[in-house]
Amino acid sequence: MNDSPCHSRVPAKMKPSAMTANPPHLIELKVSDIHQLFNSMDPSPFHERDLDRDAEQFIVSWAQECPKRSLIRIVVHLAKRPDGMAQAEELIATSFQHYFRYRADMTLREFKQLLREGRISLLIGLLFLVSCQILASFLAADQEHWQGIVREGLTIAGWVAMWKPLEIGLYRWWPLLHFKRLLEKLGRSAVEVRVGD
Repeated sequence: MNDSPCHSRVPAKMKPSAMTANPPHLIELKVSDIHQLFNSMDPSPFHERDLDRDAEQFIVSWAQECPKRSLIRIVVHLAKRPDGMAQAEELIATSFQHYFRYRADMTLREFKQLLREGRISLLIGLLFLVSCQILASFLAADQEHWQGIVREGLTIAGWVAMWKPLEIGLYRWWPLLHFKRLLEKLGRSAVEVRVGD
């Protein structure tokens, strides 16, 4: 049983009542009304609505603590029974799965866009670096002080231009890929609705 306190960004209306380290990883939400789970400004049909930002952040923050190979089960505790309990449970489950799969698709697009940006940045950076090295080589034979300064400046500028593609290639792509996999796991998670407990 994980008795760690809530994160500071967890809204007061949603508090984790229990989590387990063994699969499936349990995430529990307590809300007074089903409408608290969804973005009230979204004009989409109810089952296709975006989740409320607080609800999404709450679920994702706890899911990030889930062991990598564990399944996730989400339990929504409602303070009062909605009309058509069976339909409400199916609606919530469908809405959660639809939303997190949609977010996973959007993150995949962002990942692919980042890779394209990385390739273009790498090409531009390499061309600029080669140009700087060629210009610096013309100054290599002359030992005048100012030309030495320019030569060093060109070398530094050429490598600075490689900073962005190196940052993308080394650091920025894998958190996005990890986040996409987390959203996919949430999109496959089982959802249960309980009333008054």
